[in-house]
Amino acid sequence: MADPVSILDAEASVNQGESARLASFVGAIAIADLVKSTLGPKGMDKILQSVSEKDGALNITNDGATILKSIHIDNPAAKVLVDMSKTQDDEVGDGTTSVVVLAGELLRQAEKLVQQRIHPMTIVDGWRLATKAARDALIASAKDNAGDMEKFRDDLLNIAKTTLSSKLLNKDKDKFSNLAVDAVLRLKGSTDLNLIQVLKMPGGSLEQSFLDEGFLLKKKIGVGQPREIHDAKIMVANTPMDTDKIKIYGSRVKVDSMDKVAEIEEEEKKKMKAKVEKIKKHGINVFINRQLIYNYPEQLFADAGIMAIEHADFDGVERLASVTGAELVSTFDHP
Repeated sequence: MADPVSILDAEASVNQGESARLASFVGAIAIADLVKSTLGPKGMDKILQSVSEKDGALNITNDGATILKSIHIDNPAAKVLVDMSKTQDDEVGDGTTSVVVLAGELLRQAEKLVQQRIHPMTIVDGWRLATKAARDALIASAKDNAGDMEKFRDDLLNIAKTTLSSKLLNKDKDKFSNLAVDAVLRLKGSTDLNLIQVLKMPGGSLEQSFLDEGFLLKKKIGVGQPREIHDAKIMVANTPMDTDKIKIYGSRVKVDSMDKVAEIEEEEKKKMKAKVEKIKKHGINVFINRQLIYNYPEQLFADAGIMAIEHADFDGVERLASVTGAELVSTFDHP
């Protein structure tokens, strides 16, 4: 009879039965105990030191997701808790420590039940019944203040303050809670948080943070163009405003004199001027383009009294289009 073929690595080990179950319990509970001390407004920070970098970079944090992402784990059950924390961070943005601590405590109690010879599926069934009872209790005690804007705003403020209590902003949580709630209420029911733009400016302090009433685009206005526009008529575009290059890869234009080079440049200027004239026919006084605007079209816009802003990044023009209700355009034939 032939020897059995092993599909495992020569140095691999196999855990089965009670030893495997015990290892899972120990690993998961250890992870929960690791982050438990960081939970809540009185939670302590952890000092994380990198072992992969030469300088041994230090990081001080009490965020559960950050801590768990920074440590090496080879226990399968512990990895499940880490993945749970990452999912909570991606989907909600808060409660990363709480879910790990809760799961760890459930497993701690489950370990005692398993030692009493209670089958794991029986324990899981009990958890499902407890989940349903807890959900029903929460629904029964919940209050919907969506009809009263003042009470609804107070509820959002309390949620924001609770979230910020365990963060570095806890000293300024009243200010930043109001900023966050006001920003979310301006979305008017939309859940797309990408519509909220956060600009980080070097220098200053946290107390100088503010929520602006309008839309801020951190870009420079063209030379010689108006710096202030009232009753703005804005066009948001994504179009080349340099020269109409030949877009075929590897193509070249050969000329035998500088006069013909000048003729080509003159034709390019005529095409660009015609493009600017089409834009002007739309009756706008602000032109914001995702791509570059070269000197010649910038001069034409300045002569027409139009404010032109170039190289607005993709997120900027998308957010601006959402704010103004505009559509990104790339052709200008029909004003």
